[in-house]
Amino acid sequence: MNRIIILLLCISFGILPSRAQEDVLLKDYRPKSVYNIQKTEVAKAKYPVIDVHSHPYASSDEEIREWIKTMDEQGVEKTLILSYQTGDKFDSIYNVYSKYGDRFEIWCGFDYTGYEEKGWTEKAIKELERCFKVGAKGVGELGDKGLGLFYSGPSPAPGMHINDPRMQPLLKRCGELRMPVNVHVAEPIWMYEPIDNQNDGLMNAENWQIDKSKPNLLLHGELINTLEEAVSNNPGTTFIACHYANCSYDLNILGRLFDKYENLYADISARYAETAPTPRATGAFYKKYQDRLLYGTDMGMEPSMYRTTFRILETGDEHFYEHDLFGYHWALNGLDLDDETLRKVYSENAKKILR
Repeated sequence: MNRIIILLLCISFGILPSRAQEDVLLKDYRPKSVYNIQKTEVAKAKYPVIDVHSHPYASSDEEIREWIKTMDEQGVEKTLILSYQTGDKFDSIYNVYSKYGDRFEIWCGFDYTGYEEKGWTEKAIKELERCFKVGAKGVGELGDKGLGLFYSGPSPAPGMHINDPRMQPLLKRCGELRMPVNVHVAEPIWMYEPIDNQNDGLMNAENWQIDKSKPNLLLHGELINTLEEAVSNNPGTTFIACHYANCSYDLNILGRLFDKYENLYADISARYAETAPTPRATGAFYKKYQDRLLYGTDMGMEPSMYRTTFRILETGDEHFYEHDLFGYHWALNGLDLDDETLRKVYSENAKKILR
């Protein structure tokens, strides 16, 4: 009866009901902003940039030269290549990128091979020192999404986390060699939540969702604790928690760690879409912790990618979308950072901790 009444009311007011809304699939939803407001094109970063979080995306000298051309156009002075690798794979990546002088800095991984065997730590330190002599300037990205360290090559380390006693001598040695350690712990919080009509990150949750049924899985808070313990136990080692330590939903968690540990920094890579929806809270966080945040991308090497990050950091633009770069349904906003904060985030903080 109610549907009939609604239908009659719609007809009387000249409104024709449509099934179009029901037929649009969420995965196909690509809204365009209707607001006639400020739209800023940022062709180049306002200040010189060091990108502390990238990977060996270019696979040939020609592609690397094209990447350098893009970096020049966008104002990126240097890019850190987080290779994950050790052994011959690290050497091959280093040999390709080191030919271009100071434009790239190559970091190695840890070799977890035989991590459950006696004497592994000494072997891993020996390989770390070898990579250092080859030219590695730091370590990373070390990754742990709950089941153990897995990013570094040639093999993962299931069940061993960054705070494991076996890792302690390695992390201490990094400090002695002045090699910063880039650590990825956890994932955005909505990856731990049910995929339902209340999940704020639904558009990406299915692809990245954490399977909480797996045994011995550490959840978000537990992984943050492993990071904190490693940082606390190694005051002489510089740590970079990449992607804001995946605390974009509550940056106060990261802020409390900053307040406690002077040897902890964070890169902002690949979490622009996660923080741009909350420009006032995120902007205030940048202002307060402007000495601890590092510019990074982790999203390839296309010119448009860089320009999007600059637009988010530099401008006060509101309610714009970047569907090709980010998979969420929400609109983005610029943080409108002040010049002092921009200079520090773009490169000055990185210069403090790089060799």
